[in-house]
Amino acid sequence: MRIAVTGATGNVGTAVLRRLARDDHEVIGLARRIPDGPIEGEPAQWRSIDLTADSANDLADAFAGADAVVHLAWGFQPSHDLTYLRELGVGGTRRVVAAAATAGVPHLVHMSSLGTYAPRRDDTPVAEDWPHDGVPTSRYSRHKAAAEKMLDDVEARGTIPTVTRLRPGIVGQRTAGSALLRYGVPGIVPARALDFIPILPLDRGLAVSVVHADDVADGGARVIDRKAAGAFNLAAEPPLTAADIADVFGARLVHVPSAALRPVVSAAWHLRLQQVDTGWLDMAFALPLLDATRARTELDWAPTKDGVAVFREVVEGMRATASGPTAVLRRRTVGQTLRDAVRHGHVGRRSRP
Repeated sequence: MRIAVTGATGNVGTAVLRRLARDDHEVIGLARRIPDGPIEGEPAQWRSIDLTADSANDLADAFAGADAVVHLAWGFQPSHDLTYLRELGVGGTRRVVAAAATAGVPHLVHMSSLGTYAPRRDDTPVAEDWPHDGVPTSRYSRHKAAAEKMLDDVEARGTIPTVTRLRPGIVGQRTAGSALLRYGVPGIVPARALDFIPILPLDRGLAVSVVHADDVADGGARVIDRKAAGAFNLAAEPPLTAADIADVFGARLVHVPSAALRPVVSAAWHLRLQQVDTGWLDMAFALPLLDATRARTELDWAPTKDGVAVFREVVEGMRATASGPTAVLRRRTVGQTLRDAVRHGHVGRRSRP
């Protein structure tokens, strides 16, 4: 099949390219910054597309003749530029949907997230029929929910014959180590500091669904092969807990209620000491755990790594500043962070990350 993939250079995108290459699909990779050299799962063609700016005709041309479009592109930085993040996440999804309809694409696979779900009532894992209204205090969650409501309209109108929504837990892999360092650790802090965390101040009630990028990619490949419609949760068992996180870091868990952590995170974000806003903390404690029964039974999908193994791989990647051959997954160093700050200003003030 001919498959177009937006966001093909990111954490999930590189895994999707690897997985689709195994099935000998003809893949068109779309990204704002395309690779300079070859990567594993190299697509048949790269197209440089900016989903916040390029015209619908550019996208429709890239989608021409495609049997499926896999829409992965999303933005996490600059976290202080809400307008840009919404224009990429929600506006970009609108452009992809319109272009896919114009090009007559029969199948759209949209990468949603556990972030689309409404807050949980307890720790019982939820299936795909849980309300997808998002967490109000999280911009990421609100944008994911807005994108899914757009897909509700697409399905109601029948604009695209088959629409699939993948809703994974937190997605990780080793090569995303440097990218996650940039997102979650102040730029002047070296990666080796992760080896020296004696205590971890965190709410002991934390539990979150996670999944490996390769397993998400496998779920995507299966829905394409089977032309499966609807939503599919993708999550490994068991969920990751605060105790697991402390154990992986070799730290002693010190219980600090999330309500007490929130003003600290907020102050650090407003001072631009780190790029994680309070919405991510709110999501961590509000979002439900995921029940992946539908994917297991209808797609014969099963994760290859459990939640703790995924997190351990991610942390090892962060400690080693692991990277990939794309701009999104480039290696992170303190020196490069400082050079970028001098040349381009603080990431929170840049028009593009």
